[in-house]
Amino acid sequence: MLPRKLEPEVMDTECEAVDYDSMDHTQVNRLFADDFLALSPAARPGEATTSVLDVGTGTAQIPIEICRRRKDLRMTSIDLAAHMLQLAQRNVIREGLTSQIKLEHVDAKSLPYADAMFDAVVSNSIIHHIPEPKFAFREMVRVLRPGGVLFVRDLLRPADGETLDWLVATYAGDANLHQQQMFRESLHAALTLAEVGELLGDAKCPTEWVRQTSDRHWTIAGIRQG
Repeated sequence: MLPRKLEPEVMDTECEAVDYDSMDHTQVNRLFADDFLALSPAARPGEATTSVLDVGTGTAQIPIEICRRRKDLRMTSIDLAAHMLQLAQRNVIREGLTSQIKLEHVDAKSLPYADAMFDAVVSNSIIHHIPEPKFAFREMVRVLRPGGVLFVRDLLRPADGETLDWLVATYAGDANLHQQQMFRESLHAALTLAEVGELLGDAKCPTEWVRQTSDRHWTIAGIRQG
């Protein structure tokens, strides 16, 4: 198994934000939205909306894809990278979704939200950026209400260098050199299923919530018990 090789926690240059936003994430974003919305709770009795926390929103492609389909959702989308959020704001405005998506500059490891505040917590491809992700996991579980959905998806670290090279060639072969390098570094910084299971155990969640869902992704899908 390849050892985990950390990459910068915050992708906070204009070049990184623009290159990330311009990569074609359409298929994976749609699949993320499909899978999350299949689990997403309806609004609680007496409430008109469902509150969702999106951790590590990047340029807001995931919340945009979700809110295009569900007008009852209100998403708080956070990131620690200012340049990502600037692009995210433009994307949200362009899509006419400012009433549904609120962007905030927040550290996932120390959320400024009350316990059990959200009906769902989602995250796409942020865990591999965090050197010690157990703190982010604990926070995501803390702010999730009992009965709420935790849905987290991220890259799966390849077993060896040959597999890593194949994944880069297959899924970023048409990208520019900087985009290919970003993808390579992300795969190298990603977690294994066993490592994610340990994080779930630390956060007092069932380890069976995580499973491999593609040749390059793992997914956590679970409902928090009381």
